[in-house]
Amino acid sequence: MEPKNKVFIATSLDGYIADKNGGIAWLDDIPEINTIDTGYETFTSQIDAMLMGRTTFETVLSFGIEWPYKKPVFVLSRTLTKVPQNLKGKVFLVNGTLKEVLQTIHNKGLYRLYIDGGKTIQSFLKQDLIDEIIITIIPTLLGGGLSLFGELSEKLQFECVSSKVYLDKIVQNRFVRKKV
Repeated sequence: MEPKNKVFIATSLDGYIADKNGGIAWLDDIPEINTIDTGYETFTSQIDAMLMGRTTFETVLSFGIEWPYKKPVFVLSRTLTKVPQNLKGKVFLVNGTLKEVLQTIHNKGLYRLYIDGGKTIQSFLKQDLIDEIIITIIPTLLGGGLSLFGELSEKLQFECVSSKVYLDKIVQNRFVRKKV
C-alpha cells in the first residue's frame, strides 16, 4: 500500500488554527456546524492511524472527555515519557526524524495517516510529506495566533479537487499535492 499523509483541519478566515492565546473556542462561533456531517467520519474511515504533536495531544486531554479517536494515535514528542494509563494500547509515543517516525508507523502496517497539530503539519510540509489537505474555513478573523502554514524553503503546489459550502457560511476545500 502506498503511504498517504492527510490533514483535516479548520482555520479562521485569516488562516489561524488557534488564537493569540492558543485557544480554539472560536471554532464554536457557528455551533450548528457540530450538528451536520462535514465529512470527518468519512475522512477518518479512510485512515489507518493518526499522528499528532504533543501540544495537540495535551489539548485533547484538557477537554475532559472520553478519548475521541477510534484509530491508533501516535504522539510526536521529545519530552513525553508515558501516556495516561487509560490510553495504553490506544496512544503511542514516537520521536526521531519524521522519516524515522513514519518508518516506525509503517512497520506496524499503518500507511494512511491523519496528520494533526500546527507544528507537526508545518514540519511535514517543510519536508514535502503531505499528500492531501482538507481545510474547513470558519468565517472569523482572529488577527493573529498560530498559523496553519509556516515558512517553506520551496514552493509546494496543490490542486483544489473539491469545495463545499456548509450552512451558507463555512467553506471546506480539499487540496491534493500536485507533484511536478
